[in-house]
Amino acid sequence: MLRLLTTIFLICVGIFLYSYFRELNPGTVDIKTSPSIQFELSPVTLVVFSMAVGAVLVALAVGMRQTAHAIGNWRSTRLLRRKEKIDAFHREGTHAFMSKRIAEAIGLFEKALAMDPNRVDSLLWLGNIYRAENNFAEAIRLHQRANRVDDRNIEILLELAKDLEGAKRYEDALQTLHKMLRIEPDNLTALIRERDLLIRLEKWSEALEIQHRLLKANLPEPERRAETHLLTGCTYEVGRQLLERGHPDKARRYFRGAIKKDRTFLPAYIGIGEILIREGKTKQAVEILKKVYAKTRNIIILHRLEELFLEQGEPSEIIRVYQEALRQDPNNPALQFYLGKLYYRLEMVDEAFDILSTVEGIQDQLVDYHKIMANLFLRKQHMEQAVIELKKALHFKKRVVVPYVCHACQHESTEWSGRCRRCGNWNTFVALPWPNAGHAVSGQDSGPLQAPAVPYQGIASPFETV
Repeated sequence: MLRLLTTIFLICVGIFLYSYFRELNPGTVDIKTSPSIQFELSPVTLVVFSMAVGAVLVALAVGMRQTAHAIGNWRSTRLLRRKEKIDAFHREGTHAFMSKRIAEAIGLFEKALAMDPNRVDSLLWLGNIYRAENNFAEAIRLHQRANRVDDRNIEILLELAKDLEGAKRYEDALQTLHKMLRIEPDNLTALIRERDLLIRLEKWSEALEIQHRLLKANLPEPERRAETHLLTGCTYEVGRQLLERGHPDKARRYFRGAIKKDRTFLPAYIGIGEILIREGKTKQAVEILKKVYAKTRNIIILHRLEELFLEQGEPSEIIRVYQEALRQDPNNPALQFYLGKLYYRLEMVDEAFDILSTVEGIQDQLVDYHKIMANLFLRKQHMEQAVIELKKALHFKKRVVVPYVCHACQHESTEWSGRCRRCGNWNTFVALPWPNAGHAVSGQDSGPLQAPAVPYQGIASPFETV
């Protein structure tokens, strides 16, 4: 009621003022809207009309602004609600995945992507799930889509590299890591993954270059020691490849570099010996291997010397080397066994029997020992003892003995190599029997360790088993 009265009062005041000012300003003003159209208006009417037109224009401008603001608020509210719904799908998908409800998680992430196909974190999660399910093609597709949305995202590139590696597309994985390192050159994770891929592909020169870069980083001491050992291995592998490709002088430098980094690195010593043998400097090779044995007391050196002397038709020399080693370490059962085994190979039956019959402490590790003893008893016409030894040999789960075992993963091999094929570690093969083998060597029925296969060919000649 008050608003109505106020409106009536204002109208009355307006009419009064209009009449008052019109009496004070008599006359008319000609207003032309075109050459042929003309209006006559009083001055007061013209002022009031102008004010009315201005008020209408202001009202239209304010109305349009408020309308645009209202539409913007409506759109923002709609987008916010849509985002909240997408976030809810993504959040529920992560919870489902954490709860091992994989199928439900995939459905929720797909709903989120149906509403927002370019949501990077949902693409990442869904791609990771597919990779965990070994569906590498789908994982690659999703992570490539995420990369197109954000091509400088380090996390996306790293996950894409993992997908490509899982799909055995190693070269493509390397290219992805290269792209990642162009964005962030000092990213240690990318450097390590690239190094590991190069090792898998046996691109040792490139792996060695990256390994030098890694060692320049500020790594904790335990990691630095591990990376230094890996640097030694990569240095040796570059030398090995050069030797295989017919570049002994270059190979020698790398072998010496590996020895400089680790004085106990046996593969590099054997590599230098191999170079000397190929150059016809057999005596010099023998002297070096003897010095290495004197320093390391590693029976693998004796095995290498054994093959070398037998190839040259000089069995007396290797017998003398074994005998000298036994004089320095008379209670070493491994030396006794391998000297007896050498006698057996050379058909020196009495000498083989005399030394092998006195060996103690290795019978439970080597089926070959019982096989040799059975043959020796047969040659001496001791049938009962031969049968006993054969029965002992048959109790072993393995058919043939393997002379080398990796002390890192217990992988056994009839051939020595500088690097274990199973675990990829260098300088880990030891000759059986060895005192710390225990049940880890003979008890292989528990199944192999889950370690990557490493294609590798060693330098030294294989140790010939009986």
